[in-house]
Amino acid sequence: MDITWHFKEFDDLTSKELYEIFHLRVMVFMIEQDCLYNEIDGKDPKCSHLWCEADGKILAYCRIVPPGVSYEKPSIGRVVSHPEFRHFKLGHQLMRHAIQIIENHYHTTEIKISAQSYLKNFYEKYGFHQTSDEYLEDDLPHMEMLR
Repeated sequence: MDITWHFKEFDDLTSKELYEIFHLRVMVFMIEQDCLYNEIDGKDPKCSHLWCEADGKILAYCRIVPPGVSYEKPSIGRVVSHPEFRHFKLGHQLMRHAIQIIENHYHTTEIKISAQSYLKNFYEKYGFHQTSDEYLEDDLPHMEMLR
């Protein structure tokens, strides 16, 4: 499988790319996780978007959230892997790319995220540590983490 990585600002996304991004996010965050919430939250136009694809299908995606949008520090959000391709462990490459982009673009190693609690160990592998008590966000246990 030939995987291609993409990094674009919102205004540079094609309508097909944006459709595929929203399709994957809704498929996982709303349908698979059985969670009804406002997926289109108004932040996407302010963010950069990172994903990999093969044969026109997005396999892993996240958005890079600039300082001042979610937190005073830059953030990584909507981290998602396509269910059919999780065995490729592309989330690890995705996180490495996202961290590198933030370090290069914002000249900081500090990144704050809101993580689903079950992914705590995943994010700890990338230098994140828990900075809040667990809380419910859209009826799912989350925690704030800082790198």
